[in-house]
Amino acid sequence: MSHSETALSFSGKSDLDLLFDFLRFRSVSTKPDHAPEMRACADWVAALLRHGGFQAEVAETGGHPAVLGRGPEAPGKPTVLVYGHYDVQPEEPVNLWTSPPFEPAIRNKRVFARGATDNKGQILAHILGAIHLLREEGSLPVNLIFLIEGEEEVGSTNLDDFIRARRSELRCDVIAISDTGMIAEGYPTLTQSLRGIAAMEVIVRGPATDLHSGIFGGAVMNPATALVRMLAGLHDAKGRIAVPGFYDDVTKPDAAEREALAALPVSESDYQRETGVLLLSGEEGFSSMERIGIRPTAEINGLTSGYQGEGTKTVLPSTASAKLTFRLVPNQKPDRALNLVEIHLQNLLPPGVEMEIIRGHGGMPYTLDLKSPWCGAALRALEATFGQKPALMREGGSIPIVQTFRDLLGSDTLLLGLAAPDCKAHAPDENFPVENFEAGIRLHQNLLRELAG
Repeated sequence: MSHSETALSFSGKSDLDLLFDFLRFRSVSTKPDHAPEMRACADWVAALLRHGGFQAEVAETGGHPAVLGRGPEAPGKPTVLVYGHYDVQPEEPVNLWTSPPFEPAIRNKRVFARGATDNKGQILAHILGAIHLLREEGSLPVNLIFLIEGEEEVGSTNLDDFIRARRSELRCDVIAISDTGMIAEGYPTLTQSLRGIAAMEVIVRGPATDLHSGIFGGAVMNPATALVRMLAGLHDAKGRIAVPGFYDDVTKPDAAEREALAALPVSESDYQRETGVLLLSGEEGFSSMERIGIRPTAEINGLTSGYQGEGTKTVLPSTASAKLTFRLVPNQKPDRALNLVEIHLQNLLPPGVEMEIIRGHGGMPYTLDLKSPWCGAALRALEATFGQKPALMREGGSIPIVQTFRDLLGSDTLLLGLAAPDCKAHAPDENFPVENFEAGIRLHQNLLRELAG
């Protein structure tokens, strides 16, 4: 289908119709067999931008393509880059979805589909906000660039090189991203910081092959036992990370900031209800909000060893492995954190087994300058859109590309969350409130007007 033929399919469709069309693409970037669907989704986004009056191209990156769009020139006005991604997480386990993950459905005034919140609903709100504004007023108040990639869910593997190669075209004064959440339903939120991340896999090897646990058990160090002992040594009894030197670069929490976090409209019972746990836990002396926003963490993301099938198999496994990630706060660096963890685990390694460390992706923490005029513009836009003063939130998650933007383009990023606290991103029944989608369209327009000033 040609671009002109594709554009015809946009005519007469409502904003919600377009969102449904977008969500039907099975744009799962981690699955190689979905590459044709990824390409088709990128083509669709580019065609929508062209239909709305933008220049747009599907640009090669070395992996899944990115979509690069540019609005009409606004001489003398700031240049704003809006970033988002069209790729989504895998849909599994499919049996836990109430409705099929790639057949959008509305229930309780929410759109349910994979990618509804992360990130198709949020980035489409920005696109449609710009298209409507251009049609209504004949021009835009700023120079506007869209960069919409297809590899965010697999670590934005090729985006750094793409930005370096196209740096002159991507030069901008400020960047806007809606890929974060709201502190409470309907409560406007500007994320002022993101934690960094450092990932590793730990593999412990013992005997040359799996052994009979009756014949050899008790005479050979079990790699699974060795690994769980080592992992238990990542924290002390008070929930603090037990890796020597890990907190050396962590800034002491500011009393005023802790007071501000305590005043946000979310409680310990909200976290308990949202997670479904019997009891919240973590580093002693800090609230859940503080543990998520201003403290580092060490988490076990996966454990593998031995027999995993039904019933019993009396085996002493030859290997055991774990996938770990460490969330980092300002001043911490991924490489230094992993160096310290590797030394700590080596010191905990019992005799009779060997360890291999495979380092994964890393990303620096990010903090927004609250005194920046761009920050003031974002806060005014949020208040104008939602009718109340926005919250400033420290996000526990990581968006490594944000620091890359700062390093390569020299631009700060405004993180304007539209995701509901219970959006279930990355999980079955991911959803996006219709009200947030509509508000996102208005927010984009208010943001451009404020940034233009």
